[in-house]
Amino acid sequence: MPRTNFEQLLDAGVHFGHLKRKWNPNMQPYIFMEKNGIHIIDLQKTVVKIDEAAAAIKQIAKSGRKVLFVATKKQAKDIVADQVSSVKMPYVTERWPGGMLTNFPTIRKAVKKMVSIDKMTKDSSWEKLSKREKLQITRQRAKLEKILGSIVDLTRLPSALFVVDVMKEKIAVREAQRLGIPVFGMVDTNSDPNGIDFVIPANDDASQSIQLITGVMVDAIREGLQERRVERDKDDVDSDIEGDEEEQPKRSRRARKTVKKVELVEEETEVEIPEELEEGSDEEDDFDTDEEEDTDVNLDEQEEEEEEE
Repeated sequence: MPRTNFEQLLDAGVHFGHLKRKWNPNMQPYIFMEKNGIHIIDLQKTVVKIDEAAAAIKQIAKSGRKVLFVATKKQAKDIVADQVSSVKMPYVTERWPGGMLTNFPTIRKAVKKMVSIDKMTKDSSWEKLSKREKLQITRQRAKLEKILGSIVDLTRLPSALFVVDVMKEKIAVREAQRLGIPVFGMVDTNSDPNGIDFVIPANDDASQSIQLITGVMVDAIREGLQERRVERDKDDVDSDIEGDEEEQPKRSRRARKTVKKVELVEEETEVEIPEELEEGSDEEDDFDTDEEEDTDVNLDEQEEEEEEE
């Protein structure tokens, strides 16, 4: 099922491009027509491209990786910040700090400095500083928070970039291309789609257009995170079942060992029955034979006495 339809894109003004004289010839495959000197974007292709980008970004989120959203345009700042913060993804809505991707360790040092300032304010040493020093540190903290506050959780390079205007954010796009990071971008008729891995031909100036397409990407990320959570719960249940199955043979081995110990104890404490009292012993047989021999002797003596008489 498509994530967007023709009517939604039409109502949001996604189809409006730039003036004909400002167009980029590489956008020719995505232009439907020209009207009143303005290029009209083919929304049928936009629907297909949105679905492709949403499916790819969903898989990235499902694998547990991060997607960095970049939107420094005035009309896109608040929209991107509100929507992206709901899925806890990093974003840049202020000035793009040069070398943020290609010189990522330096950016991480600045983030750690911000964290250290927070710890300092809670420490007893903060009270020993002068008023001027406190003011300077507070201003430095506010400046770092404004630029880097939204990427505090970004401990390593992102797996993808989502850019609202690839022409305005050309530095970020160039750094991502240099590092081989895939780029998802809203590309207008005045921009160059070459080098963008997932091109979304759309109006990147209208706030409704930005809100619609960014919302679709955020929903795809949310779905990927939910599926990842479900798979984790399933794996935990399976591991618990396997653990129970492994415990059962261990218990049976223990039972066997206890049985063997009991048998050994019984053998050691077994009472020895004397041979005289055992049934079917040889002595009983000898005793019986002696009695039979005595009776035979008595019979012979009686016969001899009778003959003498």
